[in-house]
Amino acid sequence: MIKEINDGLLISLKISPNSSKNEIIKDSQGLKIKITAQPIEGKANKALIEYLSKKFKIPKSSFEIVKGETSKDKTILVKNIDDEKKQEVKEMLRF
Repeated sequence: MIKEINDGLLISLKISPNSSKNEIIKDSQGLKIKITAQPIEGKANKALIEYLSKKFKIPKSSFEIVKGETSKDKTILVKNIDDEKKQEVKEMLRF
């Protein structure tokens, strides 16, 4: 689920750490992101932010995990982006 707010975009997703490759999967249950990093000492969270940053060409500093720091279900805030970039991200994640 993607929700536009004043600060930017809120993206709800499920992370699948320790995967064979980094990828975004859209299915009936929502948005799932596979990450190769292990869920140890925040490595998967860091890898998730790096992956999203590269994928959307947005600085890592614009991403913040606002919910689910230690859970597979996460809510990510993408802040400090313009309307054009918001649309681009929404298009890439649309089902």
